[in-house]
Amino acid sequence: MEHYHEPSNSIEEALHDYKVGLGVFTEKMPDLAQHYNAFTEACFKEGVLSQKEKQLIALGISLYSQDEYCIIYHTKGCIDQGASEKEILEAVGVTAAFGGGAAMSQAVTLVQETMTELNQQNH
Repeated sequence: MEHYHEPSNSIEEALHDYKVGLGVFTEKMPDLAQHYNAFTEACFKEGVLSQKEKQLIALGISLYSQDEYCIIYHTKGCIDQGASEKEILEAVGVTAAFGGGAAMSQAVTLVQETMTELNQQNH
């Protein structure tokens, strides 16, 4: 029996919603999901660039494209790969320099909220 964990904050809820949605999509389109997941896993494997660097790049692209689920997911990915708050915020700064106000607005709200809530869970 699967243990259900009630999300305790908006960030955890967003990550949960993404996982549930991905699960439903995978049930309906298993072949497509399997290929997509294999491709994504290959892209994020350690290589010349570290997994941390790849997550920082993905966060920047997520901010630029205004994809809130990916902003949360890749902020968590940065943290999971050992990126410091300063490294995350520096990557955010580069994105804001390129992406302007829209990237900065997500950075000063959603990225900081995600880091705060995830860091509170780890303590």
